[in-house]
Amino acid sequence: MTQKFDDPGGDATEPLREVMARISSELIDVAQLIERLEPLLSNGRSTEFLASPDHMRVMQGIDLAVQKTHGLADFLNGLGERLEPDHLIDITTALNLITLEDMKRRLMASIHEEPSAEAYQKASGDLEFF
Repeated sequence: MTQKFDDPGGDATEPLREVMARISSELIDVAQLIERLEPLLSNGRSTEFLASPDHMRVMQGIDLAVQKTHGLADFLNGLGERLEPDHLIDITTALNLITLEDMKRRLMASIHEEPSAEAYQKASGDLEFF
């Protein structure tokens, strides 16, 4: 059973393997958001811009960030699969460190929302100030 933030009592522990799976899912979502930057840096640009060393470094950096994010997600999944299901953890303090409310909700157990990369794609044209 997972404690909700507005629930003052109850057991706040949950299986670590499930927490790690949710973190892995968030990392995959981050990778997808980063991947969507690549076309923006190449569409409609001049060939000089595309051939510049600075541009290539940016593109390689984006590609590396995506690869590293996917790698970390796979690593967490691999670790989580090897954990015993009864290995419990309380993530309340860690969740309180997260400032993005939508990410916090997705990391909480028993709450399923679509990944933010999908939500942002569907909300194209909407503007949200933060």
